[in-house]
Amino acid sequence: MPWSAIDAAIATAAGTPYATRHRAPVGGGSINAAYRLEGDDSAWFVKVNRADALDMFQAEAEGLEEMAAADAIRVPRPLTWGEATGRSYLVMEWLTLHGRGDGAALGEQLAGMHRYTAERHGWHRDNTIGSTPQVNTPDADWARFYREHRLRFQLQLAADNGHAGVLQRDGERLCEVLPAFFSDYRPAPSLLHGDLWSGNIAFDDSRHPVLYDPAVYYGDRESDLAMSELFGRMPRAAYDAYEAAWPLDAGYGVRRDLYQLYHVLNHLNLFGGMYARHAEDMIRRLLAEVG
Repeated sequence: MPWSAIDAAIATAAGTPYATRHRAPVGGGSINAAYRLEGDDSAWFVKVNRADALDMFQAEAEGLEEMAAADAIRVPRPLTWGEATGRSYLVMEWLTLHGRGDGAALGEQLAGMHRYTAERHGWHRDNTIGSTPQVNTPDADWARFYREHRLRFQLQLAADNGHAGVLQRDGERLCEVLPAFFSDYRPAPSLLHGDLWSGNIAFDDSRHPVLYDPAVYYGDRESDLAMSELFGRMPRAAYDAYEAAWPLDAGYGVRRDLYQLYHVLNHLNLFGGMYARHAEDMIRRLLAEVG
């Protein structure tokens, strides 16, 4: 492990001498090894992976900086990242996180982050969703962006992984009729967390909400809300506060399945198994919505 190089990088980035006095592993992740590093008067959260994961760490750091620039909700601030001795690393501030806190503030602040917008959907760089590449080539047309860089991208990965037949046939049919879901709805390119499930949401010592492990891009805010309802939900107060701050369009109930499909397909490509049938069922329901 490149511990001496990480200590030196922390010292350079923080502008003050630093040496780790205590190091402890942190559980909970499946992609990276994670640690808490403690110096004499500071603590840091560090992710470590293979050298070829450096681009993923850089994208994560840039995503956290983008979210911080919105000045709407707290995120851990990245300090430095790099590669040494065949390993890549990302260092960010240590936050003590809790599972419960101010749910209403979470909803209000998430709506505030979504009001931070860009001219086009996508982002200035690609990143990852889990360990899967996520293409963010900017596009002014949201339906086209979502069709090409979300659904068709994942469907092609599924085909490459041996998932053919009904999934590919009905998946392509869905891509062809996708504009029907946006006939009277034109979402703004909102700043998105991109992977907003319950495992990436917590609260700090003051009960303020914290978002982390993002897959940032600009797109329809509904996609963040949809993901938050797929694998564990935010507190009920968060949804109520979000709706009060910025009511959702009446068509969200249908498009929720469309946006959750992206993440179900990604889970199929990452983990296989039952997600194939889940994706096929979702596509079938969506096709029924547009006749």
